[in-house]
Order: sequence, then structure tokens, then C-alpha cells
Amino acid sequence: MSFQQLTSVDRPTGAWVNFSYASFAASVLMVGGGIAALPLDWWVRAYFAMGMVMVVQSCFTLSKNIRDVHEASRMINRIEEARTEKLLSSERT
Repeated sequence: MSFQQLTSVDRPTGAWVNFSYASFAASVLMVGGGIAALPLDWWVRAYFAMGMVMVVQSCFTLSKNIRDVHEASRMINRIEEARTEKLLSSERT
């Protein structure tokens, strides 16, 4: 396996990224509208809104951590592959 095969990165299409942003915005607007339309006191709606904001923030943090762990494991795998390839090429000569 060559180094070029290890460095290829599969990136999402622009359409998928735009769809992700649009669906996120729509879901936040729908939940926010639902909270605003609740027939409750303002402080109860504010509590629900605060909970929604914290859930969104937690989702961002969790997805970033999962991505960071995945990227770190990919880098470690690349380093190990390069070491193995170097070791094998030095043994052949």
C-alpha cells in the first residue's frame, strides 16, 4: 500500500453540507417555535429553551470529540503503516 493511497480524503459534497445546515436550522426553529407556543409561564418556556440550547451544545461537543478521536486513530495508523513500509523496504535491501 503506497503513501498516496493512505492520504486520500473523502469529503462530503457541497449539497450534503448545505442540507445538513438547512436541516439543523429547521430543527432548531421548529423546536424553538414549539417551546414558544407552549401554554406555560415564561420561566417554564425559558427553562425548556435553556435545555434545548444545552442539548445542541452537547451535540456539537460530542461530535467534535468523536471526530478528533477518529482523526487521531487515522494518524496513528498512517504512522504505523509508514514505519512498517520503511522497515520492510530496509529489509529488502
